[in-house]
Amino acid sequence: MEKVDLIKVFKALSCEQRYKLFKMLYEWYEMNKDEGGKYCFGEGVEKCFTRACCCMKLSRSTISHHFKELQNSGLIEYTRNGQCFTCKINLDAVEAIRNFLK
Repeated sequence: MEKVDLIKVFKALSCEQRYKLFKMLYEWYEMNKDEGGKYCFGEGVEKCFTRACCCMKLSRSTISHHFKELQNSGLIEYTRNGQCFTCKINLDAVEAIRNFLK
């Protein structure tokens, strides 16, 4: 488990649009659990960047900026495959937030 910088995490989530984007990505992640509680996409969810643009009704450049900030904070990892971006939730960051709030 890598060390998560909670200052960066909370700073990233202090922007309402980034908070909503991360929440949406995490909900997609949670919806992809199977009956045994395992995730259908291996260790994380992968969703298309374009889908996030449509759901958030924001420009590609704005979504790209928010993805970069979420990545810099350690909340997500994302990769580009042509014009499609996929992301993966960093479960270590989610766990660090949960532990902080206990």
